Amino acid sequence: MKKNDWKDRLNVVYSTNPDFGYETEETAADATLDKGRQNLRVSLDRKNRGGKVVTLVTGFVGTDADLKELGRLLKSRCGVGGAAKEGEIMVQGDFKAKVVELLIKEGYTRTKGSGG
Repeated sequence: MKKNDWKDRLNVVYSTNPDFGYETEETAADATLDKGRQNLRVSLDRKNRGGKVVTLVTGFVGTDADLKELGRLLKSRCGVGGAAKEGEIMVQGDFKAKVVELLIKEGYTRTKGSGG
């Protein structure tokens, strides 16, 4: 199946140059740092959540797939829902101590609990 990339070329109208090669801006995916080098912060938050508490894990550097995988692990171990997007993981409820413990057990040795 051929990749239809016409949406990548929306701003190019027409070129009469036979040697013209359209170059798309490829964004290099952030390589995921090793578990021992991640500086993760775990905190509690209730802003804009209707008074409900969520446990936030911030500071993750890496790909979205790795972030979602870590979020899936934390949510399943805590037995609750949540979300993982834009470099942060939200776990529904007050699970700060448990999340810090799980992250350290998984090899994220630079994890710190803050705030809340």
